[in-house]
Amino acid sequence: MKSLTLPFHLGEDNGDRSRLGMAMLVVLTLLLVIACLISLGSGPTGADLGHLWLYLTGRSAELAVQERVVLEAVRLPRTALGVLVGAGLGVSGAMMQGLFRNPLADPGIVGVTSGAALFAVAGIVLGASVLAPVSMLLGSHFLPLMAFLGGLLNTWVLYLIATRDGETSTSKLILSGIAVGALSLAAMGLLIFMADDRQLRDITFWNLGSLGGATFTRVLSILPFVAVVTGIIPFVARGLDALILGDAAAFHMGIPVQRLKRLVILAVAAACGATVAVAGSIGFVGIVVPHLLRLVIGPSHRFLLPGSALGGAALLLIADSVARTIVSPAELPIGIITALFGAPVFLMLLLGRKGGAGMGGL
Repeated sequence: MKSLTLPFHLGEDNGDRSRLGMAMLVVLTLLLVIACLISLGSGPTGADLGHLWLYLTGRSAELAVQERVVLEAVRLPRTALGVLVGAGLGVSGAMMQGLFRNPLADPGIVGVTSGAALFAVAGIVLGASVLAPVSMLLGSHFLPLMAFLGGLLNTWVLYLIATRDGETSTSKLILSGIAVGALSLAAMGLLIFMADDRQLRDITFWNLGSLGGATFTRVLSILPFVAVVTGIIPFVARGLDALILGDAAAFHMGIPVQRLKRLVILAVAAACGATVAVAGSIGFVGIVVPHLLRLVIGPSHRFLLPGSALGGAALLLIADSVARTIVSPAELPIGIITALFGAPVFLMLLLGRKGGAGMGGL
């Protein structure tokens, strides 16, 4: 894949920003390691940090069978899933904000969330009737696959609507996303009206998001999609920097704008569709993390994109650890924790900046 390069570096005081960006990546990496240890060592049952230390230092024989099972079959896959989901949401949010030149942009703007939610609700409500043969065939993979297909289908439809003569209009993509999102909500309302009490409970908990029931099968199912959206960072970072100046300016700098838009939209759709499929709807990670980082390290996507992946993963693991322990032995949906943290922070960011609609530090 050809790298999307700029003939010059955007932004002033690039040396200082680069050092600050590298320092922030180191800090976020350390924060993620700490968040992983907290996630592995916290929970209502079984192993604690002391048991985790024995396990990590190769003395697992000293652990009881229950403690080893909790670490290996429950917490390890849950932590790995949290890292992938958080990283996918964080970097997808940063890419969307760069693509649309707006810090309010979110992966849901391209229809991923609404499409995934609609198909997941359809799977819950119709899985025992119309879609019963498919549900029986796929088993536990049925709901995640439905959500993933819904996200990709919505994105494909919106992309076709917004693309004319080989060019994709971001403004048309936003407006059509609002319209398709409204239609998806209406269809979900109809399905919810048809649901029974058990299905309503399943729909409610799925919409609030959770890492519960994590397995290494789910981890492997989401890994390729998160790997794609993080793997394209070196190829899109400077192109997104150029888009700050507008499509026309980026084109004259030698950036293949249309190819850049297509690559970012499809990668974000795949990654977010996969995250919603395995963890449900988890809000604010893709908005707040890139926005906070942009205030600290500036708009350079060379640091902003990997920083958002690291920060999103750390934030989601910390939120999940809180969700598992705050009402122990019960468990809060993780979407409640991220909303309780993310909404006030985002409001403070908006109120603390004039206009509240610009690109942060730009």
